[in-house]
Amino acid sequence: MKQILEFLPIVLFFGAYQMDGETLTVGAWSHTFDGLFSATAVLMIATTAVWLIMLAITQRNDKRLMWMMVAVVVFGTATLVLRDQRFIQWKPTVFNWVMAALFFGSQFVGEKTLMERLLSQQLILSEVIWKRVNALWVTNFVTVGALNLYVAYQYEEAFWVSYKLYSSIGFILLMMLLTVMIVAPHLKSEDQDTDPTRDSS
Repeated sequence: MKQILEFLPIVLFFGAYQMDGETLTVGAWSHTFDGLFSATAVLMIATTAVWLIMLAITQRNDKRLMWMMVAVVVFGTATLVLRDQRFIQWKPTVFNWVMAALFFGSQFVGEKTLMERLLSQQLILSEVIWKRVNALWVTNFVTVGALNLYVAYQYEEAFWVSYKLYSSIGFILLMMLLTVMIVAPHLKSEDQDTDPTRDSS
């Protein structure tokens, strides 16, 4: 459910952008969609709503969702106030590169990587494997941020909006697959090493 909710703002952002020039009327209120600017407003509302919904359901503040919401609101507000789409286009890059810096720095600060701190309650892995998974996600964040800028500046706005939707889904699926490929063999060996019923004679 969490993954579906996280994708919802991007889907609504894409949908709002596709309604450019159309007018939505609800009672006495009406709004004519204004391309990326209306889509940005929808993204801001939807991202904030998802964070609040997850907070209500889990009774726990997901810091990643919270900071994503803050980034969307800050860059979205700048986009709407200054009427400059470059702010919202830079948001994915800034967010991903900050995440890359945090994950990378966690390999040298503290006893655990950020990935291990996030998932250690669900998985039991050696330090080497945790660092390998952490490095994979650092690479992902750096790559996603760089590709976002490349597409934003080398292609038309409409292509970037489509890229934002489909790349979000594609990269998440790819990273889940690569993470499983790294983790799965070691989960099996860890289970064997810690199995109390295994004959040790």
